[in-house]
Amino acid sequence: MYKRKIPFDIECGVKIAMEVIGGKWKACIIQNLNGRTMRPSELHRLFADANPRVINQQLKELETHGMIRKKIFAELPPHTEYSITEEGKSLIPIIDMLRQWGENFRPKMVTLLETNQEQ
Repeated sequence: MYKRKIPFDIECGVKIAMEVIGGKWKACIIQNLNGRTMRPSELHRLFADANPRVINQQLKELETHGMIRKKIFAELPPHTEYSITEEGKSLIPIIDMLRQWGENFRPKMVTLLETNQEQ
């Protein structure tokens, strides 16, 4: 397993939050698991532009931090389902606020992208 070269700073709340939800797909995974369970293949289809390895890694990290639960069904063929935990549900208002901020910032982002393309 990965071992950190630099010790994690447990004293900073922002660093803790970013450790848990930082990552391109983690907030999207949590948002999509809110109120339902999904198989890994369903999540991979939702994020078709993401590398499956990255999705699997972020699922593992979210599970390690207790934000999601992984249930393995011991039947033939075996399958896995992910669901959100109560702790993970506590992130939904934060993710909703981030989504709203992004929606509000979209016009500025479009302008910035157009400006950078012209240069």
